[in-house]
Amino acid sequence: MDLGSNLRARARVCLQQQEDEEMLVPHRELTEGPQPMEAETVSASENQQVEDPPTLKYRWTIENFSRLNTKKLYSDIFHVVGYKWRVLIFPKGNNVDHLSLYLDVADSATLPYGWSRYAQFSLAVVNQIHGKYTIRKDTQHQFNGRESDWGFTSFMSLSELYDPSRGYLVNDTCVIEAEVTVRKVVDYWSYDSKKETGYVGLKNQGATCYMNSLLQTLYHIPYFRKAVYHMPTTENDMPSGSIPLALQSLFYKLQYSDNSVATKELTKSFGWDTYDSFMQHDVQELNRVLCEKLEDKMKGTVVEGTIQHLFEGHHMNYIECINVDYKSTRKESFYDLQLDVKGCRDVYASFDKYVEVERLEGDNKYQAENHGLQDAKKGVLFIDFPPVLQLQLKRFEYDFMRDTMVKINDRYEFPLQLDLDKDNGKYLSPDADRRVRNLYTLHSVLVHSGGVHGGHYYAFIRPTLSHLWFKFDDEKVTKEDAKKALEEQYGGEEELPQTNPGLNNTTFKFTKYSNAYMLVYIRESDKEKIMCDVDEKDIAEHLRIRLKKEQEEKEHKKKEKAEAHLYTIIKVARNEDLMEQIGKEIFFDLVDHDKVRAFRIQKQLPFNHFKEEVFKEFGIPVQFQRFWLWAKRQNHTYRPNRPLTPQEETQSVGQLREVSNKTHNAELKLFLEVEIGPDLHFLPPPSKTKEEILLFFKLYDPEKEDLKFVGRLFVKSLGKPTEVFSKLIEMAEFPPNEEIDLYEEIKFEPTVMCEHIDKRISFKSSQLEDGDIICYQKSLTSTNRNQFRYPDVPSFLEYVRNRQVVFFRALEKPKEEDFSLELSKLFTYDDVVERVARQLGVDDPSKIRLSSHNCYSQQPKPQPIKYRGVDHLVDMLVHYNQTSDILYYEILDIPLPELQGLKTLKVAFHHAIKEEVVIHIIRLPKNSTVADVINDLKTKVELSRPDAEVRLLEVFYHKIYKIFPPGEKIENINDQYWTLRAEEIPEEEKSLGLHDRLIHVYHFTRDSNQNQMQVQNFGEPFFLVIKEGETLTDIKIRIQKKLQVPDDEFSKWKFAFISLGRPEYLQDSDIVSNRFQRRDIYGAWEQYLGLEHSDTAPKKAYTTNQNRHTFEKPVKIYN
Repeated sequence: MDLGSNLRARARVCLQQQEDEEMLVPHRELTEGPQPMEAETVSASENQQVEDPPTLKYRWTIENFSRLNTKKLYSDIFHVVGYKWRVLIFPKGNNVDHLSLYLDVADSATLPYGWSRYAQFSLAVVNQIHGKYTIRKDTQHQFNGRESDWGFTSFMSLSELYDPSRGYLVNDTCVIEAEVTVRKVVDYWSYDSKKETGYVGLKNQGATCYMNSLLQTLYHIPYFRKAVYHMPTTENDMPSGSIPLALQSLFYKLQYSDNSVATKELTKSFGWDTYDSFMQHDVQELNRVLCEKLEDKMKGTVVEGTIQHLFEGHHMNYIECINVDYKSTRKESFYDLQLDVKGCRDVYASFDKYVEVERLEGDNKYQAENHGLQDAKKGVLFIDFPPVLQLQLKRFEYDFMRDTMVKINDRYEFPLQLDLDKDNGKYLSPDADRRVRNLYTLHSVLVHSGGVHGGHYYAFIRPTLSHLWFKFDDEKVTKEDAKKALEEQYGGEEELPQTNPGLNNTTFKFTKYSNAYMLVYIRESDKEKIMCDVDEKDIAEHLRIRLKKEQEEKEHKKKEKAEAHLYTIIKVARNEDLMEQIGKEIFFDLVDHDKVRAFRIQKQLPFNHFKEEVFKEFGIPVQFQRFWLWAKRQNHTYRPNRPLTPQEETQSVGQLREVSNKTHNAELKLFLEVEIGPDLHFLPPPSKTKEEILLFFKLYDPEKEDLKFVGRLFVKSLGKPTEVFSKLIEMAEFPPNEEIDLYEEIKFEPTVMCEHIDKRISFKSSQLEDGDIICYQKSLTSTNRNQFRYPDVPSFLEYVRNRQVVFFRALEKPKEEDFSLELSKLFTYDDVVERVARQLGVDDPSKIRLSSHNCYSQQPKPQPIKYRGVDHLVDMLVHYNQTSDILYYEILDIPLPELQGLKTLKVAFHHAIKEEVVIHIIRLPKNSTVADVINDLKTKVELSRPDAEVRLLEVFYHKIYKIFPPGEKIENINDQYWTLRAEEIPEEEKSLGLHDRLIHVYHFTRDSNQNQMQVQNFGEPFFLVIKEGETLTDIKIRIQKKLQVPDDEFSKWKFAFISLGRPEYLQDSDIVSNRFQRRDIYGAWEQYLGLEHSDTAPKKAYTTNQNRHTFEKPVKIYN
């Protein structure tokens, strides 16, 4: 979700937009370049609900959708509590290849200045064939004059929307739904969760609401919290490196803090980086991984076994033969139970399904030891349930037909009290201890709001198991009634109220997209033990001291901030600071003011009194102190400008700060000049006339490549540099007659300027003044200059200004650092690849291909750097307004310039006789044609006959969309989303008769639980020649022979003529050609002969699906 304006976008880390992510933004026309941040849809608003808000559901039917010529289109206006709203769409996308969809304040132009209103809303594109595939996304926004519309720039791909078989466009009609909830609000800042509820929330790091809801649930199990407190940690541990300490710290703050608590220390202890915190994961997976980690960390401690004691139960898997006396059992443990939602009305129905007996008979008989194949029954029964029962509701499931995840929003009820001993303990095994009463009370309900593409998590919890429920929604905690925690989280559908009840209106039902996802029950008999008291005595003393100290420091900083207007910060730089910093921490200018001694002084204090503070700190008597004001010059350097006058030293600190600092930033920067005599005693500051200037000197050693501060001198402005040579040589400890060269360090931003000083003219003629810096070195001859990398001061400073250590990683291992090189930002493309090739031992640098680093996603950019596509190293490292120090490399088999001149295509060749498909990578010049691809392919594949002709097809979602003409250029062929298939052209297709038809034939099946008209294609599509008058019987014979399907299986197949996704089943005597009136085969995927049968091919495992959504990535805790 985007935060809206540029101001907000800068406030949070940006994620690189992935192709399947939505962008949630005002609808302003998009241009290329950096786009606002995308993350999850976060429901913690800057406002607080004070009463049940009014909600309206609006349905917009758009006819002739594909023929819309307008770039954007508004719906009619609809009203919610007097506010006017409308939906805004971009039918062809707002400069993206996705449908763009927004909610708009219809009368924003006429509203008074400063108006604002807050709304939670969802937008949906209805699937008119298959309701469960409706795409719905929800969010919220504070609408105002600057952001009067808000929504999703990339709502759904245009290819999916405009594909008539997908169900979003039926009869060229698109249906949009909007559900808008307008909340009466109070100011966010006036709401105090601790004051209102006694509890505090957790801050969202970007997409960590799923983690926050789980942590709140675990925290509010007091026995678990106490065990975490008793995990051994030491005062030397750091929370960011210790999961136990980070969790102890988090729980302590939740218990005793007055404000919402940050989770960054905890996620750092997991080993997560910023990008991990912006990846939405799965609550179930995080719960298991975290508990496994804690269980491991508790081993060998006083709390060993706590996780098992709280959450571990056991069930028995059994297989029992019916006709012989044989039974096989296996005991297994569980920490949570995954319960089916689909097809179950409530928790009890899910448990019934869990223990349902399966019959093993017929072809599926059980091989019993010593008894051979036997009829048997197979099932699961529970040996014992844990004190804390975690039920994971299977709201998400993988749809093999669509090769995607779907969310199950069906109504699913769960009771406040759960009796697992019901019906004489039908869920229990014979070995179960019947003395234990398995009666549970509901402790918490974790909710997922949204769809499979993203959403938001929050939790309803009863912290004391009383009648009081609380909603923990990131930073917000609110009191809620039981109905909201239970009934409203059942899911299912609700009807849209009729606007005119007297008329015979069609009733529309809307799916509720917020529903329970995880339930936590506590056993009644263990309630007192689990819901125990947890107080300070349970917390280790070092932890209490550490956290109290943190709290005190926080309060101290808060107090300082509140009193900041009464104080001035005086930063005092001395010779010692320059000696310490120059050549080590800094090279340009004189000092880093953030690393010098800072004094916090009341503004009203006279400056002369401040000098007493300096005496106490440094031991320098007041009479030997002289302070200089710093000044920022036009070239962005910062130098001592002039000493304070005696009159100024009588002024207050506050007055002096205003004199020195026009930006009013509460800081006064000073340089303390102190003179020390040969006997190391302090001397009074020398008198300074207008003819004298204070210069600072740095010494450069080209052999050691070392620059250091050696001192300062007062010189006469009309004097010449040669007059102070003896002093400079003495400061450098050079031989008396050493020749030296002088350079003035002028500036270093945006480029280095360091110019040679003419020894023969005066300092004034060289335009030197107070605070200027002179760098000097031994004079070099033209001969010995070549001995050094950076022979003089300008070249060294240029090197320092542009040096960059770059960390290189192999592209195939993007998380593993391989090697590092010190390079110059001014290195050309050729310089960089030459150094990388040398490091890798590659003879030809042009075989090195580099990719830049995305600072936000912490991943390689998808597009590699083109050969000489950037001028310098610095161009490779910049990503929008950030600079990285990471590059990725590949070693190619051919030079990059040659590769860039080629088009690479992945072609799947289907053998005419053998049942095999072989993927071939074809590389050809970009101006090649499809005929060139086919000719190249023929040299790599085994053909059924030497003179066989080959064609290239475009296949998508198991349909043939195109036969490529041989003359088509390959440069624009996209094999990233579409499958390129090559195959031999059958002889029968080469000589079509006048009345013959070439038709598409596709495999399909239907979901028995859904609309009977919806078909799902699968398998490999193909062409078939049908002749005029040919019956289905004749065609079936040819299809069976072509596909080599056994008789018993083929007899179960059904055949249908399918047009626009609707099947018309055929009889054996039907003349098939009568149904196919179109002679062209281009675009003919709309009409095809469908072969209905079950899909027996191996299904793609979900874990191999490359289109996983961000929240489906596996959770990893690294430490």
